[in-house]
Amino acid sequence: MGSSRRMFVGARVLAAFAAVAAAPVAASMPVAASASAAPEAAVRPRGEGARLDGGEQRLLFRFKDPRIGESSGLAVSPTHKNVVYTHNDSGAGPQFFAVGPDGRTLATFTVAGAAARDWEAMAASVDPATGQSVLWFADIGDNLNGGWPDYSIYKVAEPKVLRNATLPATRYRFRYKDGNRNAEGIMVHPSTGRLYVVSKEFAGSVYAAPTRLRTDKVNILRRVASAPIMATDAAYAPDGSSFVIRTYFSASVYRAPGDLIARVSMPSLQQAESITYTRDGKSLLTGTEGAGSPVYQVKLPAGALPARTAQAPARTGGPQVSVTPSRAAGAPDVASSHAAASDGDDGGVPAGVIALWLGVALGATGIIAVIARRVG
Repeated sequence: MGSSRRMFVGARVLAAFAAVAAAPVAASMPVAASASAAPEAAVRPRGEGARLDGGEQRLLFRFKDPRIGESSGLAVSPTHKNVVYTHNDSGAGPQFFAVGPDGRTLATFTVAGAAARDWEAMAASVDPATGQSVLWFADIGDNLNGGWPDYSIYKVAEPKVLRNATLPATRYRFRYKDGNRNAEGIMVHPSTGRLYVVSKEFAGSVYAAPTRLRTDKVNILRRVASAPIMATDAAYAPDGSSFVIRTYFSASVYRAPGDLIARVSMPSLQQAESITYTRDGKSLLTGTEGAGSPVYQVKLPAGALPARTAQAPARTGGPQVSVTPSRAAGAPDVASSHAAASDGDDGGVPAGVIALWLGVALGATGIIAVIARRVG
């Protein structure tokens, strides 16, 4: 085992140890955010009205394909009824899978010219300018928290036919304005088309990509809001009126940064990795890594439902097409909400929590050092 591999294993141990140690804190702590909702949004005092809701949970399916061993991203198809997409974490190449409602793979796609260093998330959206449905694949994992010079997100036109194929992609390169980060979540606002990255850290953040992405230069990601501890995925509601951030412990639904609607309890999973909305916006789908891993459907509580949902009409002789609704009134995206935030809102984390995190990090560092010496 080389030195780089030892560092990778050590970082994995650190992340797992920190997640377990921080669970009691995260389960009870309201999410800190750096921004409040815009004036026209439904604003409530920070944390008020947020609740942990059991939500109706049901097993939707298990992945049947043995090649899907590290399902790390999940997205519902905007055009093919009852189809979801997923991809593996790393080591499996730049591939993704279209999966039917019984968990069986319908088609396997290869992303041409792409690398799969550490694919951690995906999203599906409809381009507001062209109406073309697109899929996004985020090579944004960085277990060394600074081991890569930049990160890549690939945009692929959603295939119209579900059969094995190699698809062209547009690659966008990114760097963070405030230094490299490990991240496992992306989301795309359905009406503005703006891309966001959610970092996976003790004190996580939401980063906004530029409004216009460039292929000829590195795009800069700028912090616009706080995120829950150890966030593993994120998604926008179909109408853009709210968004969800998944952690190892639960899911937090926001109307806007700082406007926490609900913390929704999630099924017990081996390693919670993914989350997305159903097409009608009334439920969440969540998944995990592992062979034959399950995907669960979790009903949203009434107070956390999107402002409005759209159910696409069926088309005779073809797949069902979802209609992307116009941006809901009073539901700005994360970046515009941040711009309207009060300067007096610090969104701070309690000192006691910071002290606990530091203690966890120091303890885990010691464990990593021991592991590195033994495998060296």
